[in-house]
Amino acid sequence: MKVIFKLIFFLVLIPSVLFSQGDSTRLKNDSLLNAKLNNQLNKVQQLSAQRFQDSLRRAELEMQVANLSVTDKIKRAALVKELNSIKAKDSLRLVDQKHRIDSLRKFVKGFPVAPFMDTLFYIYTRQGSFTAQERAEAIDKRLKKLSDDYSYRADSLLVIPSEITNDILYKNNLILSVSDRDALWENTTKQQLATKLRGIIAKAVTTYQRETSWQTLIKEGLMALLVIVGVALLIYAINRLIRWLQAKADKQKGGLIKGLRLRNYELMNAAQQVYIIKFIIKSTRWILIILVVYLALPVLFGLFPFTRNISGTLLGYVISPLRNIGKSLWDYVPNLITILVLVFIFRYILRFLHYIKNEISSGKLTIPGFYSDWANPTYQIIRVLVLAFLLVLIYPYLPGSDSPIFKGISVFVGVLFTFGSAGALGNVVSGLVMTYMRAFKIGDRLQIGEATGDIIEKNLLVTRLRTIQNEIVSIPNSTVLSSHTVNYSSDAQERGLIVHTTVTIGYDAPWRQVHQLLIDAALDTPMIEHEPRPYVFQTSLDDYYVSYRINAFTKQPNKQAVIYSDLHANIQDQFNKAGVEIMSPHYKALRDGNATTIPTDYLPKDYIAPPFTTQERKK
Repeated sequence: MKVIFKLIFFLVLIPSVLFSQGDSTRLKNDSLLNAKLNNQLNKVQQLSAQRFQDSLRRAELEMQVANLSVTDKIKRAALVKELNSIKAKDSLRLVDQKHRIDSLRKFVKGFPVAPFMDTLFYIYTRQGSFTAQERAEAIDKRLKKLSDDYSYRADSLLVIPSEITNDILYKNNLILSVSDRDALWENTTKQQLATKLRGIIAKAVTTYQRETSWQTLIKEGLMALLVIVGVALLIYAINRLIRWLQAKADKQKGGLIKGLRLRNYELMNAAQQVYIIKFIIKSTRWILIILVVYLALPVLFGLFPFTRNISGTLLGYVISPLRNIGKSLWDYVPNLITILVLVFIFRYILRFLHYIKNEISSGKLTIPGFYSDWANPTYQIIRVLVLAFLLVLIYPYLPGSDSPIFKGISVFVGVLFTFGSAGALGNVVSGLVMTYMRAFKIGDRLQIGEATGDIIEKNLLVTRLRTIQNEIVSIPNSTVLSSHTVNYSSDAQERGLIVHTTVTIGYDAPWRQVHQLLIDAALDTPMIEHEPRPYVFQTSLDDYYVSYRINAFTKQPNKQAVIYSDLHANIQDQFNKAGVEIMSPHYKALRDGNATTIPTDYLPKDYIAPPFTTQERKK
């Protein structure tokens, strides 16, 4: 029990430690990534500040050059040289800035500007003391305020260039300022970006005002009412259909619906089958109603601009998983094709091995030193090895095979299988060893330890035998392998099994006569072979008797009990006919006045017991 608790603790502790180490490593990596991103952003800001200073200096130099007289050539040349140097540095900084922004674009996400439940554009850079998030929030508020102005006209939105930025104004109210850094994030110029954003804002405000007008709201309300009526009609139709199907199922009880039978066993009667069918119909009804209502809600929410984002969210709950599933299935197609090709190849390998097994089992194919009864267990071993090799090849192509959870479960199942099947595996190995030892086969008369009987079953785990008392004894294969076994049937058909029994006869009986009587008794016994002839061994010369052992051949090892019984009966008959007494080991023959022990049926009719002998002593 302590070992089991330690094992469970080990299996629970190790994954938690691994996961905690994985979390700490992931957090450390995230912090390093954030530090790198911040460093890159700071360098972009520094480049922007340097370019801004260079632009101021360049404007100053250009003004000085313009104010110089034509005769001041030396000073003009110096200013032009400095101006060209600033332009060259600015172009290099611009290239560096674009490169850094391109590398950041993969990781940095802008802050959305979505005043009307729909994202119009994103803000990536700060401006002055405002962060990117604060800029996006400020633009949101300005656009909402703009949409409340029912005198709004799109023509009043203007793009006004300033010294550093291009500003989008409405009636002298600032909506948005576009800088060079904003343009760099969009891979364009600030003039082009400002013009683009002006068009997006004008269209979005116009669309929002049109959708929120009272005429539009009335139309949307009528459409919503129509959708609700349609949903109600669909639910009514579904209920009618379900009731019709249930009534149809009740009518078919005893007709088309007669229950399910598997040969002579009734898996399900008609009433149970109808109940299950009606349960499936009811479940289908609720599934259809929920599906109709769920699909109707996005339509209803999508009619109104205020709830349109809810519509998208509800549809996303269904569409996103389906899209992900479809994408995952499409991405998995190459791996699936690889698995199918491997399964196809190994299937025909197994079919070829099965064909070879059948040929060896039937005797059509012979391999020197390989017995036909080895074919099936050898095929099963090779089949398991081939399937295991196939599983090893397929494993990397299984979905989720590289996930820590999948690996943890695989290890846990392997540990459970190893500890839980130790004894079973020992029996399996013992069964395989006995198969190749060819110690016995089905039908053999065997003695295993203290159990004697006929083998009726032999599998990978146990060996079962039937005793002469018709008892079934199951012995684990590991026990059979570790015990001594006596096989009475292995050579019985070719050489014959020797049955033998020992009798003790006094020294007064001629040994040649005893030999012949024992041989005659064996030859009179059914299922005793006449060739080779039975023979007798004198196994010992004891104090009161001689031990004779009769040995006879039989080819019926499974009938030993009957053979021994008949042999013992015939021995008694032969000895009684010949008038030879079968004496017990310490029986003393005292014949003075005592009758013989031979049965009266074998005695002559004039037999008289001998008289007592008396003697008279003289004093």
